[in-house]
Amino acid sequence: MTSMQPGRAASSGSRSVGTTRAAGLLGDTTARDYSQKLTLFNSFAERELRQAIASLDLKPGMRALDAGCGTGEVLAWLRDAVMPGGEVIGIDLARAHVAIACRHLAAPAWVVQADLLRAPFPPTCFDLVWCVNTLNHLRDPLEGVRTLATLLRPGGRIALGQSSLLPDMYFAWDARLERLVNEAVRRYYRDRYDLDERELASVRSNVGVLRRAGLGNVTVRTLMIERVPPLTPADEAYLLQAIFRDSWGDRLRDYLPAEDFAELTCLCDPRHPDFALGRPDFHFLQTFTLAVGEVLP
Repeated sequence: MTSMQPGRAASSGSRSVGTTRAAGLLGDTTARDYSQKLTLFNSFAERELRQAIASLDLKPGMRALDAGCGTGEVLAWLRDAVMPGGEVIGIDLARAHVAIACRHLAAPAWVVQADLLRAPFPPTCFDLVWCVNTLNHLRDPLEGVRTLATLLRPGGRIALGQSSLLPDMYFAWDARLERLVNEAVRRYYRDRYDLDERELASVRSNVGVLRRAGLGNVTVRTLMIERVPPLTPADEAYLLQAIFRDSWGDRLRDYLPAEDFAELTCLCDPRHPDFALGRPDFHFLQTFTLAVGEVLP
């Protein structure tokens, strides 16, 4: 297996190539950092992400690219699937994400800081492109898939993963409040990024994008991330920090009636008797959908 680093033995490391300051659809730049949320999600959903990788039936000796690798936990799981003799490369726009991803590296793996639309790799050099929770950040997802497809050998595959293809359910005991909170979150993000709701439709479009990009043998599989008490520490950390504090919290104050915001605040407060994660009827559902397309000979 020839290393992606010409003239050098395969080893772990990082490079910064062709970075851009242009913001993506959701505000991504080289300086943006949401590494904590990425790390929390990867730890929380590790079991389901590993199942998704296993479903690809990767072979030893394959070369895989993690496009939008974030904090890099998945690099190690992909590497395990293509060893011995394989190689895994990660690419991410954010400097902070790349720095953290390097901690998860072991030979033969690399991380490159670059815009995936201008990835510094030769054509037809990968067997798999793994791209999870990334396509919906691009202003033109179809352009993104077509660009990534040029990096694949004939018979190579793009695996597009997306969490929350269907609305999440957090409140098994109160569908009304659940509906109001989910809509408030969507309204907040539309306002934050000055987007029309139609501009966020790409979160559901992976199957269609693969087909419009000319990929063949398109398949799709949805895994359910389901959690009930007792929760693991990784479950609690993700739900409390990434959902209760970072997705909800004070940012929803202006998007909910005062009475409903007060009730939500109680559900998110570990000190309150109604804290959601302490309830015996807490039931969390989140989907993870993997759409796979193949570059036909």
